[in-house]
Amino acid sequence: MSDFPAGSVWLVGAGPGDPELLTRKAERLISLASVVFHDALVGPGVLALASGAARLVHVGKRSGRHSLDQASIDRMIVAAALAGERVVRLKGGDPAIFGRATEELTACRAAGITVRICPGVTAASAAAAALGASLTLRGTARRLTFVTAHVRAGDTLDLDWRGLADGQATLAVYMGKASAGRLAAELIAAGLPGETPVAMVENASLPDERVFATRLDLLPLAARTALGDGPALLLIGEAMKTTGPAPHRNATLCRQSHSD
Repeated sequence: MSDFPAGSVWLVGAGPGDPELLTRKAERLISLASVVFHDALVGPGVLALASGAARLVHVGKRSGRHSLDQASIDRMIVAAALAGERVVRLKGGDPAIFGRATEELTACRAAGITVRICPGVTAASAAAAALGASLTLRGTARRLTFVTAHVRAGDTLDLDWRGLADGQATLAVYMGKASAGRLAAELIAAGLPGETPVAMVENASLPDERVFATRLDLLPLAARTALGDGPALLLIGEAMKTTGPAPHRNATLCRQSHSD
């Protein structure tokens, strides 16, 4: 346990949900932890890898639902490490992609605690796998942009719409389902054609994975009616024309055309 001494912290990427998509390092760190602070989206299959003696502490962090504030989570992580525990902060996807990692890293370092990151498979990669598609495409999608549509209560979604409306890019929107109407309107106003392909992937990598293919001008309707209440990622761009059938036996693939 030379890389996980007592009193240290690892921010571990839990991936998109399927335990088999964890890295071997993530699995090992989870099994060694004496306490695991985990997000709401970390499922039972991943949590089952923790030692039977480990404490599992739910700290929320799901869009649109009550959770602990970030400062409280920071204090809990620091207190556990100062008490001599081996602390895993288990985050869905990759900790360094819209995972609030900076706050936790800063809090640990300010307290003199050794803290490191174990990366994970991010939702955009899992969504592309669900689609049987590539996020980039030679000559068509030369750039991949990650954005989050989640904003703090009272704030408005303010992005560089002109920069994002790039027909030579694939745009991966995290936590974008609730803001689909604004996303579509702003991107179209900024010059992205209404017929631009869009794929929505809900519960990527899980048995109840659901995929819905549509186009940008129909995205608001699709986001309201096509999916359930699970976490969904939106992929926007010409590369999404190449999507194939949903590869999982229990997955659902639906397509929406302008005439629907």
